[in-house]
Amino acid sequence: MSPQTETKASVGFKAGVKEYKLTYYTPEYETKDTDILAAFRVTPQPG
Repeated sequence: MSPQTETKASVGFKAGVKEYKLTYYTPEYETKDTDILAAFRVTPQPG
């Protein structure tokens, strides 16, 4: 029998949806020569 461990989900991460502007959007950011820019196309699949 393996030992039991206790997991605390509330430490360091809270599930939920955050507003885009609060987590990713930084209007004053300027790209650098070393930045890698990428774009992805997502095509919905049936089912």
